[in-house]
Amino acid sequence: MSGSRREAVPDLNVHSLRLRRLHESVLNGAQPPDGALRGLISASWRRSMDAGVDPEASAAPPAFEREDVEDVRSHHPVGALLPLVAGTLLDAASASAHILMVTDEKGRVLWRDGDHRVMGMADEVGLADGFHWGEEVIGTNGMGTALATRGPVHVFSAEHLVRALHPWSCSAAPINDPDSGEVIGCVDISGTMNALHPATVALVETTARLAESHLALRMRERDDLFRARNDEHLLALRGEPGALVTATGRVVASDRSLRWGDRVRLPASGDRVVLPDGETALLTPVRDGFLLRVLGTADTPVLTLSFLGTRHPAADLDGAHVPLSPRHAEILTVLALNPKGVTAEQLSLHLYGDAGNPVTARAEIHRLRLQLGPVVAARPYRLTCVVRADFLTLRRLLAGEDTTAIAGAYGGPLLPRSDAPAVRDEREELEGRVRARLLTRGSPDDLWTYAETEGARGDAHVLERLVAVLPRSDHRAVTAAIRLSALDSP
Repeated sequence: MSGSRREAVPDLNVHSLRLRRLHESVLNGAQPPDGALRGLISASWRRSMDAGVDPEASAAPPAFEREDVEDVRSHHPVGALLPLVAGTLLDAASASAHILMVTDEKGRVLWRDGDHRVMGMADEVGLADGFHWGEEVIGTNGMGTALATRGPVHVFSAEHLVRALHPWSCSAAPINDPDSGEVIGCVDISGTMNALHPATVALVETTARLAESHLALRMRERDDLFRARNDEHLLALRGEPGALVTATGRVVASDRSLRWGDRVRLPASGDRVVLPDGETALLTPVRDGFLLRVLGTADTPVLTLSFLGTRHPAADLDGAHVPLSPRHAEILTVLALNPKGVTAEQLSLHLYGDAGNPVTARAEIHRLRLQLGPVVAARPYRLTCVVRADFLTLRRLLAGEDTTAIAGAYGGPLLPRSDAPAVRDEREELEGRVRARLLTRGSPDDLWTYAETEGARGDAHVLERLVAVLPRSDHRAVTAAIRLSALDSP
């Protein structure tokens, strides 16, 4: 039994030698055999080489001057976490002849401590304060690869792309900021190849999660203060849809939380936000954040689109009819389906496919803006008004369970004459989802409503279902039977 256990534990020197041979063959252009290299490491090598990392580099490059490290550290969010990280890991790292490091979000080392002898060796390859360990700079390594993958990583010996790092192994885990949702740094323990156990990665991951819990506690304290300072602004809306949003876009108070979600994407400039359901909201600065409220008709224009089941699509802007060409109806469909906006290149692809030309798309947008004015914005192209479109309403209803509402909202195919790829894809998806929902869950009344739309009048499965569920004397069953008979006739 004891012999089998020894065989189950790989000899680290043998494993390292095998990896070094594999490393040499890959650098010489050979393809590694399947399974010879961990997928995480293989992907990291590809990213590193695509970034132009030199496998023969002697050390990580400096990111900033040593005398600037303390100032950078004191102004970075991970600076406040150093006592917690050091208190959790430093004694263990020093006692086991390892070094402990903490980086910023780019992989620049802000702090290092640990075994003095190992730190002396680490200085030779830049495992020290002020050096850059981003994967795109020094290749596969614990810190850089953990940041690139946003997950815990153990890198052993010749799994490092840079040859000078083969005597080292490292375990690292990223620290995520619960406020911004972004990675803000990394915790790493490094040591010589034979000294660092792979299980160390669990230790650094636990420490990173502990740091995140500390950040989350501080965040909740700030949220409580933010709400207390600004709740009056939410109450002043007197029932109108609104929310209190932090400077990082988190929704911390709302009258209708399902409308907002947990986070909104704040614009780089301006005071308008497009919500997930396509509506537009206005940002008003308050202390430490924003008040977000949905714009009503008094604040912004309302564009109404009726594009389902009609060969003559209709648009209405604040009560005034807007004549539309088929192409302009397609453009409005694309913009309504992409509330965050599209570039000219994306719009061209949506309208014409691979054969499209962005110049043509820009010209069509110019003509559409002559009709609709500033509600069609540029850079990117987007609608800055409230959009009420029958196909968007149908999409929202399909997320629920009300089959009667779905049948009533579906007036037929979306822009049935359009061949634009984006419109065709949306039309087929809506049609398929409506059909499946009503066939499996719809009442006879729902099915009949659907059977009266273009495309469903000759749907054999729908007609057979109606004949099966309706009384024979019902005129709808008779009509369905007649239609079925006509389908069978030569």
